[in-house]
Amino acid sequence: MSTTTASAGLPASTPQFHPGYDTCTEVTPICRVEYTTLGYYPNQGVNIFLAIGFGLCAIITLVIGIWKRTWGYSIAITAGCILECAGYASRALLSLNPWNGSAFKTQIVSIILGPTLICIGLYLTLKHIVASLSPSLSPFRPRFYPLFFVPADVSCLVIQAIGGGIAASAGKDNYQLLQHGNRVIIAGIVLQVVVLGAFGILSSIFLVRAKKFFRGVQEQTMTMEKQTWQDKKTKMFLWAMAGGYATLLVRCIYRIAEMAGGWGNEIMQDEPSFVVLESFMVLIACVLFTAFAPGVWFPWMSHSEKVNPGLRARGNGVGQQGQEMGETSSGNEKVVSV
Repeated sequence: MSTTTASAGLPASTPQFHPGYDTCTEVTPICRVEYTTLGYYPNQGVNIFLAIGFGLCAIITLVIGIWKRTWGYSIAITAGCILECAGYASRALLSLNPWNGSAFKTQIVSIILGPTLICIGLYLTLKHIVASLSPSLSPFRPRFYPLFFVPADVSCLVIQAIGGGIAASAGKDNYQLLQHGNRVIIAGIVLQVVVLGAFGILSSIFLVRAKKFFRGVQEQTMTMEKQTWQDKKTKMFLWAMAGGYATLLVRCIYRIAEMAGGWGNEIMQDEPSFVVLESFMVLIACVLFTAFAPGVWFPWMSHSEKVNPGLRARGNGVGQQGQEMGETSSGNEKVVSV
């Protein structure tokens, strides 16, 4: 999407030349690396490391997901990691030839799409956390969270895709249309930050209420809900999800700043900031979501009775906490199985 004009080294009779991915195929005196959208040779070693990291996360998450039968979470995280792996493999190819148009488009699409799918996996956890601890402490019923946040996250993706289409249709001559496309992309990223922010607020409200409630439960009273809350694995899982959430939020905020100046701006052409605030933020999230997979650390999300024997038992009878809150057995079972 570079619109830079290059005339140095050309005969006076040569028409004005616009370096771009449709006119340049490799770095030459008139197709300099500075004229590319990124403006630099991506670091090959870093991008290979990132591609391997995301690839390993995808494989491990898929294996654990099949083993523990955490379908929705595992599919979303695995798909996101595969896209990230493809994106950074493409950036490794750009380190060999920054004018590789196919690699450039692949890394743009993959690195934008990947975190969106990873966020979907994160959003699915809140439903099961609420259902396993106490739905009455949540501002909304458990099934609300995926029904709201997943479509909202997808809409962010659609808006960014529309913006990308507008920017692509602008070509190299219609600067105003290109700017309109950029603004639409930024709107999609801003909406994604808003959705993440809403998720963080609702999660915090529930967890604060749960902490206060279980502190008030008498020591001699041990319900399944309280046992789940006090379990060390549950606490580790919650901290891992919180850490992944924080890194994804930082990444989205960085993306707003990166796109605010348009294609090829100074922030977009600064590789260190991209690696730290985009690449490693998403990789840290994926490592946390993989290392603390819910099938192992929070079996309430598993669809396997062998992994989660307490789930059906809870559905067949109401614990003391459920009785105190006026919950019915059938209602509780229905919520957990959503």
